[in-house]
Amino acid sequence: MKAFLKSVLSMLLVLAMVGPAAAAEEKVVYHVSDIANAIDALYNIRNHLRASPAAKIVLVANGSAVEFLIEDAKDKNGNPYEIMIQELAAKKVQFRVCNNSLVGHKIDKSKVVPEATIVPSGVAEIGRLQSQEGYGYIRP
Repeated sequence: MKAFLKSVLSMLLVLAMVGPAAAAEEKVVYHVSDIANAIDALYNIRNHLRASPAAKIVLVANGSAVEFLIEDAKDKNGNPYEIMIQELAAKKVQFRVCNNSLVGHKIDKSKVVPEATIVPSGVAEIGRLQSQEGYGYIRP
C-alpha cells in the first residue's frame, strides 16, 4: 500500500509540473503539398482557431500547393485565396512557402503573397518545427 501511494503521489507531482505547461501552448503545423487541398486547409485552420483561439499555427506549403500563396491566385470557384490568407495572418497564422517548389514550378519569388515567408525546403521546415519547436503535425 505504501508503494502504491508513493507511485500515485509521484504521478500527481509529474502531472502538476507538466500538465499546465503542456496545456499552455498548442502548436501545430499544417502541411499542404497539393493545391487541391489548399482551401480545405484554410477552412480547417479557421475552424481550429475558433475552437482554440490561442493556438500557434504555421502552414507550410510545398509541391503544387505553393501556387495558392501567389498574388491573385484563385480557387476553383474563382474566389481569391488572399482574403482568407490575410484574415488568418491577422490571427497570427504563419505561412511558409518551399523555395524548392517555387523553383520547380518556375514561380518567381516576387509573386509570393507578403503574408508568406519563403523557406529553403518545406519538408525540412516541417521537420524543424516538429523536432526543435515541438509542433504537432496536421495534413488536411
